[in-house]
Amino acid sequence: MQLVEIFKALSEESRLRILSMLIEDEMCVCEIEACLKMTQSNVSRHLTALKKSGILESYKKAQWNYYRISKKFIEENYELWIYLEKRLKKLSYYNEDYEEYKKCKNQELCNLNE
Repeated sequence: MQLVEIFKALSEESRLRILSMLIEDEMCVCEIEACLKMTQSNVSRHLTALKKSGILESYKKAQWNYYRISKKFIEENYELWIYLEKRLKKLSYYNEDYEEYKKCKNQELCNLNE
């Protein structure tokens, strides 16, 4: 993927927040919504941009879509990934978002609807 597309995808704060959660583990869309207190349409729009740039990959499990950092992105942009991994955890909202992430993961939100 072109570097311009990657940096466009990274130029939005909500996308950086999403990435900072996905550093920890893959997440379902509903987990991202709950964790970051965002609407489904907003989360989907940001996930689409991150996936289109090659940063994320997704898969479907039952009716849920799960997202994770693309292994190909990490391999092809290793230095950038190391930088992001380090810097995303230093964002002012990271600690609060991370606490919400842990709560969401413990709730097993996707399993509630089965």
